[in-house]
Amino acid sequence: MRVEAARRTDRSVVRVVGGTRSRDGAGVALTRMLGGAALPMLDPFLMLDVIRSDRPEDYERGFPKHPHRGFETVTYMIEGAMKHEDSRGNRGLLTSGSAQWMTAGRGIVHSEMPQQTSGLLFGLQLWVNLPAAQKRMAPRYQDVAKETIPEADLGTARARVVAGEVGDKRGPIDGIVIAPTMLDVALPPGGAFRQALPTGHAAFVLVLEGAAAIGRDATGARAGEIAVLGEGDAVSAQASVDARLLVLAGAPIGEPVARRGPFVMNTEAELDRAWSDYRSGRLEDG
Repeated sequence: MRVEAARRTDRSVVRVVGGTRSRDGAGVALTRMLGGAALPMLDPFLMLDVIRSDRPEDYERGFPKHPHRGFETVTYMIEGAMKHEDSRGNRGLLTSGSAQWMTAGRGIVHSEMPQQTSGLLFGLQLWVNLPAAQKRMAPRYQDVAKETIPEADLGTARARVVAGEVGDKRGPIDGIVIAPTMLDVALPPGGAFRQALPTGHAAFVLVLEGAAAIGRDATGARAGEIAVLGEGDAVSAQASVDARLLVLAGAPIGEPVARRGPFVMNTEAELDRAWSDYRSGRLEDG
């Protein structure tokens, strides 16, 4: 095993990108890390928004009912609480440390509303594309409670394994076409880690807190920045201060992407149909 690890090639950082302040939903203040002009997408990842505020006026209006078709949303709550409800009768509460992987598939209408009137709300939502063959699959949720996410030892770092594998720890998210890796890594001052990533998977590191030197060339990135990783089969990082990193990787889909508002399809004609289906109440029919 040690020989195999030594032969891994650490990925280098090909670019570091900062986020753009924006508002979405009913006026929620957020930072768009992926899906904007600086980094439109990183196949299969379409968008990444981070909400972090202790001002209720920044988040209290939430995300009222809205439709989706053709992709998946991943919500990760770091601090605070968010309730979700949908047109199929599903409902649940995401609390600090929990996650949700929702597959919109052929169509769903749902809402995400904060369940607090004060204090810090800190979370993120990632949009993940689906291949054409799965864009009209039945919607589903994978709700993951905090206590079901295992923690792995990475030497001088610790990682919550939301998806993927670290040693004998396997994340609870399963059955996803892109075979994702999603790790929430905590690094103390002087801490470092090195972790295998599947060759060929698109990958990036979002710095949630502090700062870190990432990749083969020890490229610096700080809180509020994404380090996009190049080719290789491992990710590495080290920190001189307390740092928290979100490591994400997934298999590219390699298909045309047509997106308009809450729908992600392969062609403009499919987008037209999605809007028509939604307006006529047939969205969930596919």
